[in-house]
Amino acid sequence: MADRMHGVLSELDAAIGVSGHEDEVAAVIAGQLEGAYDSHDADPLGNQYFTRGGADGAPTVMLCAHMDELGFIIRHIEDEGFLRIGPIGGHDARMVIDQDLTIHGEDGPVHGLTGAKPAHLVEAEERKQAIPLEDLFVDIGTASREESEALGVRVGQVATFRRTGELLNGTRVFTGKAVDDRAGCAVMVEVMRRLGDQPIRSTVCATASVQEEVGLRGALVAGTRLQPDIALALDVTVCGDTPGVEFRRSPVRLGAGPAIKYYDAADWLGAPVPRRLTQRLEQAADRAGLAYQREVLFGGGTDAWTIATSGHGVLAGCVSVPSRYIHSAVGCVHLDDLEGCVRLVLAFLEGLDGEPLV
Repeated sequence: MADRMHGVLSELDAAIGVSGHEDEVAAVIAGQLEGAYDSHDADPLGNQYFTRGGADGAPTVMLCAHMDELGFIIRHIEDEGFLRIGPIGGHDARMVIDQDLTIHGEDGPVHGLTGAKPAHLVEAEERKQAIPLEDLFVDIGTASREESEALGVRVGQVATFRRTGELLNGTRVFTGKAVDDRAGCAVMVEVMRRLGDQPIRSTVCATASVQEEVGLRGALVAGTRLQPDIALALDVTVCGDTPGVEFRRSPVRLGAGPAIKYYDAADWLGAPVPRRLTQRLEQAADRAGLAYQREVLFGGGTDAWTIATSGHGVLAGCVSVPSRYIHSAVGCVHLDDLEGCVRLVLAFLEGLDGEPLV
């Protein structure tokens, strides 16, 4: 199973899926899930729905993992051929300088790199600051706008980090350009595969959502469409176990098991998870003998936010994969944590065949 999870995650991470351009990721998920669902549908926004039917009167459970990754959009081509880019999603400007990028042009991929003023010319005050994205440029080796356009580059095209995912030095730590949230997608795929071997009564809809990184847009549509009884977002969360990070701010460790989310917030907006849902997740973990972590995150949210308030309201929460270096080109996850997430979700679904959630 571990080798299979690694293979699925690698294929998903390699796919290109900047917000609004998730078709390639959707195709990978559809291929991985072949034979593991009863019906497959999509909506005009691009959300994908893979449904396994359940027994009459059993609850409908929505599992939701977002397909999109952070990226960039070409906003201007300078007369000298350099490209100016804008962010798609919440980038940290410190992470963008000196990166290899792929521009997804009309005639195929175009390779470039982010440049800025050389260190020799940087003033003392500038050294203390991150370089704003608007001051960065992409060098694709051309000497004019005409040369850049001849490569198929146009304003409005998207770019991604150019990086191949891998296991670090034979460990079970996987690093890739888009583990947020291809790790959640891999968990969702594996849950659906294993459901065929278990007598789960619930209807389960694996939802691969779009445009999470630009405002949780796809999940709102998906929640309204499905109106499930229960929804679980499957996403990554922030680890606080690296040098320079105060562990008390994010007391989650890589490799210590999946995290059950209790609350997350960005600025003054927050999303408390109902206790009757977190309690059942805890009970499921205990029954299955699974280690888990307790997560309270200030600084971000998940698709559960908009699913919870869609339609007439949905009982929604999140099971998280711990991740280091989120929202960068070098995000890391641990394969054991992905496996723990799969087992926790399956145990939760099994538990729904007992007393109903009220």
